Amino acid sequence: MASRISELVLDAADPDRLAAFWSEVLGYVEFHREEDGSIHIGPPGVGFGGPQPTLVLSPSSDPRPSKLRLHIDVNPTDRDQDAELERLLALGARTADVGQTGTESWHVLADPEGNEFCLLRTRLQPL
Repeated sequence: MASRISELVLDAADPDRLAAFWSEVLGYVEFHREEDGSIHIGPPGVGFGGPQPTLVLSPSSDPRPSKLRLHIDVNPTDRDQDAELERLLALGARTADVGQTGTESWHVLADPEGNEFCLLRTRLQPL
């Protein structure tokens, strides 16, 4: 028996803003809101429990102490890495420096609240 990742939870100063950003990045839709303001997003028509993990954007006013110990990697599905990089930057991502050398095959970015994530080169088939 094994486990699989069903949800990733991100603390957010502005859950609505991050839900909108990550929904656009991943092609996700909002499918649930908690009374505490948490927003659940996931693949359209699937929601929780599907093959891709859902994201929960949880309201938090706690300051982020430092670099996150976990980050998200994304891969383009319908365009090359350069075109996807342009799209992500237009959505509000920004480049981030975490000490990379400049020779990496991936781009380090940050979402609108500064959470680092990487755009990898390999194009994946959409689910």
